[in-house]
Amino acid sequence: MNTFQLSCFLAVAEYLNFAQAAQALHVTHPAVSQQIKSLEKELCTQLFVRTTRSVSLTEDGMTFLPDARQIVALSQRAAKRFSTGSDKPIEMLTVGCYSFACMILMRDTLEQLRSIRPALHPNLQTIPFRHIYQRLESGDLDAVVGFQEAEDTKINADFKEFAKSPIVCVCAASHPLADVKEVSMEELKKEKLVLFMPPKGMLTVMRLQGELMGTRPPSEFYFCESSESIIVLVTAGYGISVLPDFLVPDDLSLVKIPLKDTEPMSFGIYYKSLQGRPGLKAFMRCAKENFHGN
Repeated sequence: MNTFQLSCFLAVAEYLNFAQAAQALHVTHPAVSQQIKSLEKELCTQLFVRTTRSVSLTEDGMTFLPDARQIVALSQRAAKRFSTGSDKPIEMLTVGCYSFACMILMRDTLEQLRSIRPALHPNLQTIPFRHIYQRLESGDLDAVVGFQEAEDTKINADFKEFAKSPIVCVCAASHPLADVKEVSMEELKKEKLVLFMPPKGMLTVMRLQGELMGTRPPSEFYFCESSESIIVLVTAGYGISVLPDFLVPDDLSLVKIPLKDTEPMSFGIYYKSLQGRPGLKAFMRCAKENFHGN
């Protein structure tokens, strides 16, 4: 694997077109195709689905995307560092999130972190749920920000709670439930549902989804790959959903209704070790201060 292969992969992933990627890299179309084939052979997986009309990333391609970006960025940064003669130290902190909404929640924390550790360079990655804890286990991530999973979910890492988020029913402001003060799971079993596509979401939430689905026909469900896409369909009136309150933006077109008899979800960070990681320790201190202060 070399940086030219990775640059070809990133260019095709950006343009979803081999010819345009080749043009951007100032090389020939066959050269890009050859580099992608060589990379796929080395990784023992298919990165793109190619047809005569379109190119799209496979799920393995989506998973590999942040790795490729990180490797190329590190290579470019190393070259730039020596070319400029800069001796300023750089401290890396690689944090994974399985939802962009979770990443947004860390904005104030990162702002505070920047002021106290200016040499720290956060590398934020959005990674599919099914792969993110594998990346933490392998050491590719310093930490994972998200919700604590049920005790029977095997995650080989420690968890530090920052705050608790209640589970809410989310519906469009025009929905008949919008004026309800509180709702039960039993009442929601009559509604069309917008849900995480298994196994794309948090296991705790997916268990609630399974309870709501019961034996109902597929025509009553709309499946999404992210909380952001769930919110879009809910806002458009396709149905209701159940999500941690933290993942639901404040929006006049949305209503959040407390869900009866459900425990709040713990929001925080999974990490393997704090030893020798002052940047991670500082990140966790800032997060605790920000969430406890709100």
